[in-house]
Amino acid sequence: MAPRRSRITRRRRRLFRLARTVTMVVVLVVGGFWWAGDDEPAAPPLAAAPAASGEAGAAAAAAAGAPAALDRKAKPEAPQENAPPQEKAPPQEKAPPSESAPAPKSAPAPKAAPTTKVTPTPKAAPAPKAAPRSKGASQGAPAPLPRSRPTAVAVPAITIEAPVIDLGLDAKGQLATPPVDNPGVVGWYAKGVTPGERGTAVVVGHRDTLTGPAVFLNLGVLNPGNTVRVARADGKVAVFTVDRVKTYAKDDFPDKEVYGATGRPELRLLTCGGSFDRKTGYDANIVVFAHLTDIAQKI
Repeated sequence: MAPRRSRITRRRRRLFRLARTVTMVVVLVVGGFWWAGDDEPAAPPLAAAPAASGEAGAAAAAAAGAPAALDRKAKPEAPQENAPPQEKAPPQEKAPPSESAPAPKSAPAPKAAPTTKVTPTPKAAPAPKAAPRSKGASQGAPAPLPRSRPTAVAVPAITIEAPVIDLGLDAKGQLATPPVDNPGVVGWYAKGVTPGERGTAVVVGHRDTLTGPAVFLNLGVLNPGNTVRVARADGKVAVFTVDRVKTYAKDDFPDKEVYGATGRPELRLLTCGGSFDRKTGYDANIVVFAHLTDIAQKI
């Protein structure tokens, strides 16, 4: 009997172990749940990153570790065994399709403002024609001055300023010269035209004397455009501009060209020139031709 009882005992033990195993399996099935699929349970979703527009924003979000919007789908959970069937939610009524509002029409572009017509600039009235000048008068020259004797002569280009004395004609009927003992003065032909008056005024001076240089030593170096200023007794200064400088031999001196009238105020400055001989003196004369171009108040 002993062997049989031991067999029974072994069977009971096997049944007990089997029953315990079944019980554990039932507990696991009823009280637990199965994982969805073969993977480990999914981690809770990360907080969504700030929405970024365009492909660059999605790439930046993925690089930072945040999920890209609508790119990743969660895996569906497996249905649990022995779980009560879920009640189906009643189908929702579909909302009637909303009528899409018509797109607002773009406002018409504003019409361009009418182009302002440019008023043509009125043409300036033609300048009145200048009155015809007398023959020999230069354009822009001042009007001739009344008669008034000269008191001083200045030539800025050769740095001289000299008093004026009156001169007449000598015994031969020729123009006299200033006294040789006073080489710093010039002489004006007193019976002729005064400087600034209409006509040709004549002023003479020595180039040198037996004692040394005189007032018109450098008269021959003047050039056209240089000026000669003559102070007058009436307080006005007649300003002359040099036209040319000429040297004439005494035997062929052009009296009419030098002394003749031209119809405008002119001035002649004369001195000796050419070669010098101890017995006969200089054989030529230097003549400066100038005309009136301005009236000043100071010499």
